[in-house]
Amino acid sequence: MRELSLHILDIAENAATAGATSIAIDVTESTAADRLTFTVADNGRGLPPDKAGRLEDPFITGRTTRRVGLGLSLLAAAARRCEGGLEVGVPESGRGTRVTAAFRRSHIDRAPLGDMAATLATLFAAYPTIDFDYRHRIDERVFTLTTRDLCEELAGYALTDPAVMLQVTESLRRALRELSAAPDVRKET
Repeated sequence: MRELSLHILDIAENAATAGATSIAIDVTESTAADRLTFTVADNGRGLPPDKAGRLEDPFITGRTTRRVGLGLSLLAAAARRCEGGLEVGVPESGRGTRVTAAFRRSHIDRAPLGDMAATLATLFAAYPTIDFDYRHRIDERVFTLTTRDLCEELAGYALTDPAVMLQVTESLRRALRELSAAPDVRKET
């Protein structure tokens, strides 16, 4: 995949397929440590024991619609190529799955993070009954968004409404651009 946001989309869609009602997406970028890490954690059915040890095998998948599952194997290879790694486990609650990928942020082969706003908007529209909790940290700056808060702000408008999704996507893009701006050049609005 050309962008890390597409890996995040794939993992979140797998969580939705596994019956998750809550998905947390956390992106952390540290310029001092030269690391980019993202975690997708859900409360779905979790990993079947027979597949837990073979997650990077492209011929293992939990889906019935196809026989291959390239997502995690491609993500693991991309992370290792960029002096990072992939961890997949069960959250402390004992239910669901937690996928964490880490990369050297400045590595020449690291794919760009990509359009997180479009990824989030797609997930919000495709899975309106799932509670999404998104946090993006760049050094000491943090942006957070939950679909619970978003739905409260929308007061009766549906996340699946195309006009609402366009507004949400543009608002997310603006917020993430501001987050990415260096602290000394960010404009106060």
